[in-house]
Amino acid sequence: MKLREALDHEPVPLRFGTSGRRGLVVDLTQLEVYINARAELEYLQSLPRAEGGVARGEEFFYACDLRPSSTAPVGRPARGGLAQAIDRTAADAGMKPVFLGAIPTPALANYALSRGRGSMMVTGSHIPFDRNGYKTNSARGELLKRDEAPVGARVETVRARLYGQPLEASAFNKSGMLRDGPRALPPAPPEAAEEYLRRYTDFFAGRSLRGMRLLVYQHSAVGRDLLAELLRRFEAEVIPAGRSDNFVAIDTEAIDAEQLRTVEALAAAAWREHGPIDAVVSTDGDSDRPLILGVEAARAGTAPCRARFFGGDLVGMVVAEYLRADAVVVPISCNDGVDLGALKNTARTKTRIGSPYVIAGMEEAAARGCKVVCGWEANGGFLLGSTLRCGGRTLRALPTRDAFLPILALLLRAKEEAVTVPALFDRLPPRFSRAALLRNFPRAAGARLLARFSPGDIGARDVSFDGGRAAAWNEAGVEIGLTEVAAARLNGIRQELEGIFSAKTGFGRIARLNYTDGLRIRFDNGDVAHARPSGNADELRIYAVADSQARADAITRLGVAEPDGLLRRLAAVAPGKC
Repeated sequence: MKLREALDHEPVPLRFGTSGRRGLVVDLTQLEVYINARAELEYLQSLPRAEGGVARGEEFFYACDLRPSSTAPVGRPARGGLAQAIDRTAADAGMKPVFLGAIPTPALANYALSRGRGSMMVTGSHIPFDRNGYKTNSARGELLKRDEAPVGARVETVRARLYGQPLEASAFNKSGMLRDGPRALPPAPPEAAEEYLRRYTDFFAGRSLRGMRLLVYQHSAVGRDLLAELLRRFEAEVIPAGRSDNFVAIDTEAIDAEQLRTVEALAAAAWREHGPIDAVVSTDGDSDRPLILGVEAARAGTAPCRARFFGGDLVGMVVAEYLRADAVVVPISCNDGVDLGALKNTARTKTRIGSPYVIAGMEEAAARGCKVVCGWEANGGFLLGSTLRCGGRTLRALPTRDAFLPILALLLRAKEEAVTVPALFDRLPPRFSRAALLRNFPRAAGARLLARFSPGDIGARDVSFDGGRAAAWNEAGVEIGLTEVAAARLNGIRQELEGIFSAKTGFGRIARLNYTDGLRIRFDNGDVAHARPSGNADELRIYAVADSQARADAITRLGVAEPDGLLRRLAAVAPGKC
């Protein structure tokens, strides 16, 4: 009997999202992980060195986060044990698998890329506990969108090859798990973690955070101890808090009120015990995205302090200014203050959402001759596209999301300029952002929503209603000659959207629509509301930008209100059930 015929379950293929492959743990058999990882490895082996190719017989590095399913089978039927599946995949593909332990995603990338080697990170990042996945890096960096189609074709080839094996000859049993059963991973050397810390202690040598008292919110972040150690090496007083043995899904892009209350309570307790706190810092689960809150004394009330959360798009601006960037690349969802302040004279590129698009944009900026290229996302992940040199010291480019660089750079800037962390953000253009999401919102329903408000097949990326006349531009910025039918459709979309985003909820008239990634609506009063289905999970997100934080917060509250908030009303117009 062939393996496919013998399986006691219906396989659910892993899907490629904006960053790696993710799925529900109940669907994550080691067989499914092996199929996809083997295809990606064979693809990397087919590439020339100059394009990030790897060779049989050389090291292939892998690491993991702290989710239980990352390193062990869980549940009944047993699923997970992704790291063991990756280890077996690399060995079967003729590589020398090297386990680097539970370390941050950027620490793995830094170690592997500096040696010209490929790597895989087992992580579900920020997504809910019932999911997991992994992310592949070539010897040059992340897999990009141009790699997706050829990898997808290889996945089907490998799937057919493995499914066609006789069951008795397969490495997998009927449940899709490795026949040799659960086994311990090999001991992990400490070099990768230490090298990641030295990346920053060497480049920023001589600078100090002495006198700053910082709370490190640890929860279940894989880099929780490394972050505390890094800050101590810069002479900060570090107070670890909130450590959890249970996995906590922290989405640094959409911090909810309950999570903020948790962090504020930790800050208040530390303030009472140790004295004033300068900031709370943390990361998401795989420690590639920062969480930063400035802390100030409370003006009134029972709490001694209040914490202010700063989104990743604002953090990116502060850090890019500190690094003296001459080119920045951000997704279209980011705060538009990047176009107004100190960075307005840099080369700026707006991309689709996801690190592969940001990386491609950084490569283009570097090819144009820009010297200090960086990018970031609304979720906070900061990417360094250029190698920096200062005073004889070098900071190598790291074109993947990183949490430690923005945290450290922001704190160093506050210390060197003798201002509070909130004061750094108060200097930015007065544009404020917030993000929120609806969970358990099927991606198919999100796709229908976008199709319902699409301009059709005219190729419009940007639409303006200046002076009451509809005008449209394509991806290259070339104006499209609109037919009467096309113009009527755009005006109809505007009218329908204004019935949802109405004046009674504070919105002005719709001035522009942007379709770079999702549906981004700009109103003539300066408000921005951006709806987009997640690329990694069944979620529908709303990004808001406004002239005050209160208004940005209000837009997101309106957006995710149940049962008839803005996102639900958008979905209700689209055909199909959501």
